[in-house]
Parts: sequence; C-alpha cells; structure tokens
Amino acid sequence: MSAEINLDRSLRALADGNRRAILNTIRTAPLPVGVIAETVGLSQQTTSHHLGVLRRAGLTVRSREGTRHLFAIETDGLAEVRSYLDDFWPHKLSELKAAIEAHDQPGTGRSERHG
Repeated sequence: MSAEINLDRSLRALADGNRRAILNTIRTAPLPVGVIAETVGLSQQTTSHHLGVLRRAGLTVRSREGTRHLFAIETDGLAEVRSYLDDFWPHKLSELKAAIEAHDQPGTGRSERHG
C-alpha cells in the first residue's frame, strides 16, 4: 500500500474526536478495550470499532496478554503523520522570519525595538 493511502487513512482516522480520545487514553500504556471504553465514555462495541479504524490506519497495534487484547499507539504511524505536517513548518517559519526582519529594518520607521 502506498504511503499516500496510509497517510489518508491516518488523517481520516484522526478527524474523529472519539478516536483522538482513544489515542490519548492509550498514549502511556497498552490497555484493554473495556478500560478504554470506560475512560472515553463509549460502549465496548463502539470502542472496538474505533480501535479497528485506528489499527487499519496504522495508528494502533493490538497484542495479547492471556485472554485480553491490549491496544497501544503505533508510533511509526504517528511519525508518518507528523512528517507530513512538519513539511509545512519550514516554509511558514521562513515567511515569519522574513516578515519580522522586514518589520525591524532601520529606516522603515516600523521598528518595535526599544533600547
């Protein structure tokens, strides 16, 4: 599957507030569906559905501990989303730097420096 399709799935998954709440719940430790459902205030069935969407998007992983299924964040999936979003920042930071430098140039009468 292409990286673009994975990114699209990840962004769609993150668009849902319940799924973001689930990710926040499992950000520090793997948890079973029942605990996640109780924490986010959803039924186990609804939580399982959201976990499936997150897993197919590459944002969570499932493991077994005895008879329990534990869900944890898949850091590689989040890294892909972050990498995509990070690509926007250097350009914006360069624009901001240029605007500040233009604003602070001597002789423009626009300097905010007091000294």
